[in-house]
Amino acid sequence: MTESSDSTLSQVSVQPGLAGIQNIIAVASGKGGVGKSTVCTNLAVALSQLGLKVGLMDADIYGPSQPGMLGSADAKPDIANGQLRPVNKHGVDFISMGLLIPDDSPVIWRAPMAMKMIQQFIGSVVWGRLDYLFIDLPPGTGDVQLTLAQQASLTGAIIVTTPQQVALGVARKGLRMFEQVNVPIVGIIENMSGFTCEHCGQVTAVFKEGGGRQMAETLSVPYLGAIPLDPAIMMSGEEGTPVLTNGSETPAAKSFISIAENVKKSAESIHETLQADQPRDVKMSKEGNLLVVWPDEHESLYTPHHLRLSCVCASCIDEDTGKQLLDTGKVPLDIKITGVSPVGRYGLSVSFSDGHNTGIYTFNRLKQICECEKCTKDKKQDSFTL
Repeated sequence: MTESSDSTLSQVSVQPGLAGIQNIIAVASGKGGVGKSTVCTNLAVALSQLGLKVGLMDADIYGPSQPGMLGSADAKPDIANGQLRPVNKHGVDFISMGLLIPDDSPVIWRAPMAMKMIQQFIGSVVWGRLDYLFIDLPPGTGDVQLTLAQQASLTGAIIVTTPQQVALGVARKGLRMFEQVNVPIVGIIENMSGFTCEHCGQVTAVFKEGGGRQMAETLSVPYLGAIPLDPAIMMSGEEGTPVLTNGSETPAAKSFISIAENVKKSAESIHETLQADQPRDVKMSKEGNLLVVWPDEHESLYTPHHLRLSCVCASCIDEDTGKQLLDTGKVPLDIKITGVSPVGRYGLSVSFSDGHNTGIYTFNRLKQICECEKCTKDKKQDSFTL
């Protein structure tokens, strides 16, 4: 955004591969073995069958499963001019590491290489116009999750869990991770929630039931629904034919359709909130100050020196004690802003002429440190009152 004084954040910094996607939703579990990838696949197919254009990114570099789930293990994406075109199967465009390597070949990469591939999936896949892009995350709360939260402008995250306490505990940690990086929670899905006997109709809670709903109520996030423990779901993954491709009248298929509709409602609600919180415009003034225009038309002003002193990254503030590590006297009075880029949907990353570039300024933080005349006057009045 440093090319001209009136260049905006959206014009300069949006990843081209994701520019045409309305909703980007991460599907996470925290813990492996809860059926996250199966849920992700069938949820994508369900929304596709509701008439929406849907994509799926398999972000599990070391253990990709989507080619098998979608029955495209032998398919290969087209590659042209350094860009990948996703494979379409069952009405869903998808990309996976499993499409790029021979079957049964392990990915023996260190984390930086895996992160580079994730960045390729973000920026170099020709997704085109999509209503929804689902990102099937690997288990855990590590580099992949943080990279996507910061670079993919997530609409939100879906947490998949099973009803047992051990799964719920790990899922709760995954949910908290997204909250800490200001990624909204689309909702919680309880998978393997009771087995219905096809002969007598009796429901048996093999892995207990209700844990996902209770977790959603406790954490005040949407509960999207429950998916039964159904052999048909297991067979669909084995055969590469999602449940909904065999009809929509089975209990499992009905569950996925119901959850897909709930995802739509939750995503629409999140968009209304995001539009109220995110800047409408970000630009540089001729004087070198950062200007942020908010949805209520308030224009915030930030001088480079004040913005640099307000950094709360780990090299400027001790994370444990809160003590300032930055030697403020060594910050040049004529310091300049050399670059600004978005961090997910929750903040801005700012680079300075002294070489500092690790600070992330959340939108809430930016509102607190605004230097415009009105905000400066209000702060002085508040200080006088106290």
